[in-house]
Amino acid sequence: MKKKTSTMLSGQCFPLGSSWDGEGVNFALFSAHAEKVELCLFNAEGRTEIARYVLAEKTQDVWHGYLPGLSPGAIYGYRVYGPFDPHAGHRFNHHKLLLDPYAKELHGKFSWHDSHLAYQYDHAEEDLSFDVRDNSRWMVKSVVSSPLAPLSVVKPRIPWHQTSIYETHVRGFTKLHPEVIESERGTYAGLCDDKVIDYIKALGITSVELLPVHAFINENHLYKKSLTNYWGYNTFNFFTPHSRYQSTERQDATEFRRMVERLHDAGLEVILDVVYNHTCEGNELGPTLSFRGIDNASYYHLEAANSRYYVNDTGCGNTMDISHPRVMQLIMDSLRYWSSEMGVDGFRFDLAPVLGREPDGYNRQASFFQALAQDPELAGSKLIAEPWDIGPGGYQLGNFPAQWSEWNDSYRDAVRRFWRREPGILPTFAGRLHGSSDIFEGSGRKPQASINFITSHDGFTLRDLVSFNQRHNEANGENNNDGHGENLSDNFGVEGQTDDADIEIQRRRQQRNLLVSLFVSQGVPMLQAGDERNRSQQGNNNAYCQDNQISWIDWSVDSSTDKKLTVFVTQLLQLRRKFPVLRCSHYIHQPPDSDDFGVVWLNRDGEEMHDKQWQDHQSSVLGYMLATKAADDKSSYLLIVFNNSSESLDFTLPLNYGEKSWHWLVDTALESGIPNRPDKPFDTTLKIAQRSVVILTTATKTNN
Repeated sequence: MKKKTSTMLSGQCFPLGSSWDGEGVNFALFSAHAEKVELCLFNAEGRTEIARYVLAEKTQDVWHGYLPGLSPGAIYGYRVYGPFDPHAGHRFNHHKLLLDPYAKELHGKFSWHDSHLAYQYDHAEEDLSFDVRDNSRWMVKSVVSSPLAPLSVVKPRIPWHQTSIYETHVRGFTKLHPEVIESERGTYAGLCDDKVIDYIKALGITSVELLPVHAFINENHLYKKSLTNYWGYNTFNFFTPHSRYQSTERQDATEFRRMVERLHDAGLEVILDVVYNHTCEGNELGPTLSFRGIDNASYYHLEAANSRYYVNDTGCGNTMDISHPRVMQLIMDSLRYWSSEMGVDGFRFDLAPVLGREPDGYNRQASFFQALAQDPELAGSKLIAEPWDIGPGGYQLGNFPAQWSEWNDSYRDAVRRFWRREPGILPTFAGRLHGSSDIFEGSGRKPQASINFITSHDGFTLRDLVSFNQRHNEANGENNNDGHGENLSDNFGVEGQTDDADIEIQRRRQQRNLLVSLFVSQGVPMLQAGDERNRSQQGNNNAYCQDNQISWIDWSVDSSTDKKLTVFVTQLLQLRRKFPVLRCSHYIHQPPDSDDFGVVWLNRDGEEMHDKQWQDHQSSVLGYMLATKAADDKSSYLLIVFNNSSESLDFTLPLNYGEKSWHWLVDTALESGIPNRPDKPFDTTLKIAQRSVVILTTATKTNN
């Protein structure tokens, strides 16, 4: 190791991380329990340590120092000294090079090696076997980054009630895209290719929600199986974009920012799925890479009875202790960075109850939620909760603050249950169509609090939902024991692919039924990318470790059937835009002919549903009629009729809502889903085909 090349000055305790001021670099690292902190500088290749400095100053538990003459591009890491006493919650080991939690640029690739463990691998009692191996050869390093230029494009700021979300994966979306430059497939650059943007825009989507893009690593058990963490819920650093999604060797913000700006220029929002509930360091047998070696007792929530062990409310081995002010600061600083510097429009918080859990349990007024609510930078951001985890009181659907929206699994399950004809589900199904007012309205929230979805990355694709009754996760290497056991799916009599034409017809119709249900529901629809293209994962409902054709979208599949489904989804989104009554910004309870919007629920006779009919467990038909009043004070009506029966049934069209004809817009019994003559008026009785939906309107013209 070379000698120091400059004199370390005291510097400042803020901002945390490395900061270049034009003349030198300030380093600041929080650790309340460390005894000494060393800054290690490396050569341009990141392989050889060329200098080491002690951060001698400590202010408010922040170790800091300033190196004159150092510039952006400098590669560094930390070695932190202190007690190695796991039973007391301390796991310091200065033989481990540690990543700066505030690093905004990285160098090198992470490689699994036993030297990342702070204890000898051969011993079960790791607190008795301090490991002295240096891990720097296999460790990613931090890089001093340059200040970012201001973003050049203004955020779209799409109102919640006009939002439609497309959940996708940076790598999987374009990895097989034939019109994307090969070197850019599966990257941020590929996602903002003109052809890709045109495709998303043509669908009618407003907001792209990306699975995790914060830097992450593969879990050790996946590495040993030669598998890959594809989903990315294993965060390594909260400030840097994941390097594998870069089309170049650089691990900085440039390409990600360019992607955001191009999507914004096309009018599309970017929402990130973020993981602030745990880190990649896992449980007590996991590696020491950053937080654990910097200040384990501060960053993580430890078991009160024995601080050697971690509270595992996440199911991922550890839980971040957000009650600690410095951990709270870390998360807030990260969110502000991605919003202000990277241009992100919103965040979907993985296992969000963790962020609101306090000593007495979950609290919708928890400090983290209050910090978000008052932050001016994040005030306009879309905030979405995954409202469950495995901790105490871990299911909190409907119990997040007013400005939040939530993934509504109750919606998903009710729609699936209705279409597989479970008895007694009709009232619940209607409630979900109505925006789940029973869940959200009581606390003063609006329909956009409900993120409605039929499928997501976690579970079956839409195609698999109508093709498999059982999971088929053998490729994951866990003997098909992982993933959900009950999927509320229906394979129509054959498991997987079939040559039976009648079963295929039923499956395709069921897909259309599910999609219509999604896009006519009040609330915010979320479509899983590829569902509009018949994408299948061969029955794998937990493809988190399948970075291959199982998960990637196959753009070469372009049959007439697939094209029809894509066109159908596009037409449903157009329908949603044309009829504002499908995307109300408030709950509607009043009947038609009232002010603004109205709603009424109809039985087979075209009359308003009454209590006894709601309780009829064999009822198969439901009319969902919405009304909107135009500027001329005349009302127009949108009627959606659902029939989940195995038989065709008659439905009497209501005649007491004006002297108007009903015009046909959608019929899922048709392969295209769209009637050839949508302007043809019906007689008073309409034959609804088995397991199908029709949509009709009295409006001869619709608003864009």
